[in-house]
Amino acid sequence: MTETGQHWSRSRSVDPILAVERVRKEFRSPRGAVAALRDVTFTLAEGEFACIVGPSGCGKSTLLSIVAGLERPNGGRVLFAGRQVTGPGAERAMVFQEPALFPWLSVRGNVEFALKLRGMGRGERREQAERLLELVGLLRFQGLHPHELSGGMKQRAQLARALAVGSRLLLMDEPFGALDAQTREDLYEEVQRIWAAGTSVLLVTHDVREAVVLADRVLVMTPAPGSIKREVPVPLPRPRRPDGHEVVDVAAEVREALRSEPVTASVSGGRHGR
Repeated sequence: MTETGQHWSRSRSVDPILAVERVRKEFRSPRGAVAALRDVTFTLAEGEFACIVGPSGCGKSTLLSIVAGLERPNGGRVLFAGRQVTGPGAERAMVFQEPALFPWLSVRGNVEFALKLRGMGRGERREQAERLLELVGLLRFQGLHPHELSGGMKQRAQLARALAVGSRLLLMDEPFGALDAQTREDLYEEVQRIWAAGTSVLLVTHDVREAVVLADRVLVMTPAPGSIKREVPVPLPRPRRPDGHEVVDVAAEVREALRSEPVTASVSGGRHGR
């Protein structure tokens, strides 16, 4: 529970904000085409937090790049709010494992840069940047530059800048993989707080416990060429801790899904879990 004794929760629409339909991806090599993704299909409801897990090399990050519009599929399509994704868009913000901050700008300057691209004036930019930095716990560090920050602080700054874009969907590609355990747990709380404030989230991770701590629903991928073989709902109240008994139990279910043979499953957002 939070310091105020309240559980974090939010309602979500049954209508999908994101629809991935039979997406296929191949890469060319000297030996010919290499299949990375095969008939990937799922939806994400507006207001939902979903995590994608799967074996190394199954195409998780490739799939996220396709949703972000950074890669194009060889087949199938991705729809965001009913419109086909053909490239990057401000409505879909990406957070990478390695923070991509501008080293010559301060923490606040990095956030204000995204706000400036939205056409905000100087006064409004400062106000909004400070609000976002307060949300991620960096307000008192706003004048520091990236080389003066710890790894966790850099990720917080990257989160604030992603939120400054004004996106409806936050895409996260293993953003906590390089951090120590305590910093990861601190950021889990920040991300859940951001989700509760109104952002849909799709996160890729190799850490099953992390997925269960954060998600409404875990999508399990097959080995390459990757496809969605099962979904595991996570109907647990937030905030959650990695060592909670219920989290451990659901994580065991996800691990069993990773080990099992592919099955046919419904993977439509907003129909399972809370």
